[in-house]
Amino acid sequence: MSTNVTLFDDEFLKKLEYLNIISKRLFAGQSRAERRTRRRGTGLEFADYRAYVAGDDFRHLDWKAYLRLNRLILKLFEEEEDLPIYFFLDSSQSMNYGNPSKLDYARRVAAALCYIGLANLDRVNVISFAGGVKGELPPQRGKGRIFKIFRFLTDIVAGGDTNAKESFKTYCTEKRRRGLAVVISDYFDQHGFESALDILRHFRHDIFVVHIASHEEMDPTLKGELVLVDSESQVSREITITPSLLSAYRAEFLRYCEAIEAYCGKYQLGYVRTATDFPFEELVLKVFRQGRFLK
Repeated sequence: MSTNVTLFDDEFLKKLEYLNIISKRLFAGQSRAERRTRRRGTGLEFADYRAYVAGDDFRHLDWKAYLRLNRLILKLFEEEEDLPIYFFLDSSQSMNYGNPSKLDYARRVAAALCYIGLANLDRVNVISFAGGVKGELPPQRGKGRIFKIFRFLTDIVAGGDTNAKESFKTYCTEKRRRGLAVVISDYFDQHGFESALDILRHFRHDIFVVHIASHEEMDPTLKGELVLVDSESQVSREITITPSLLSAYRAEFLRYCEAIEAYCGKYQLGYVRTATDFPFEELVLKVFRQGRFLK
């Protein structure tokens, strides 16, 4: 495992502040924490009426309606609240592949996006998953919490197979509050990526897909007689690598990536794909420019 604190060194912090400044320019004129949801509560904006029931607050009774109808009627109001951001970080064994590993790259991307969210007063949650939820950092708010997020991300260890569907189902059933779900993964899931993202759509989350692949996966240079081992299932296969086989693999890999992108397009989900040798700060700006991360 290549995880170490130098992932988040002084140079990384400088890049975060740069990204924060750029994000403010890109979203100039928009108020902070502008992503909102409305719910019935005790705010100032009138929403509706309903019949009074025992235990309701007398202060919200409409006495004029009582005089007209001879019934106790309660005023309902709306209040605004921030929508949280949920960062789902894939930490299955396949994420340990590559140099740098997909997991190390994902940590940096997650840290950068978390920092921007914190700086804009969003409530940030970080969830590590593989075959299930492996770890969770409860809601954080404010730039000063970024070091707690660094520690959480640094402590994540790759391992296990992937079952994003069960991970998301478990988490969303317990945390029903909808928000922005940012899923950072290589999307190698034998159970299928569609059913996992369907769970997030079912719970009415706004979804942003960050698809990470290693350069070695996208354009392998293998040759000769090899035994290939699946990093998660440990299934092995003897194979002879030829130029035509490599060409077929690259075409199939591209088709798989395009299938994920097509799914996201069909349901209007945010989507970016990247290789681990692409500068993470440029990827973060690409996410911003799609206009879905900060609203």
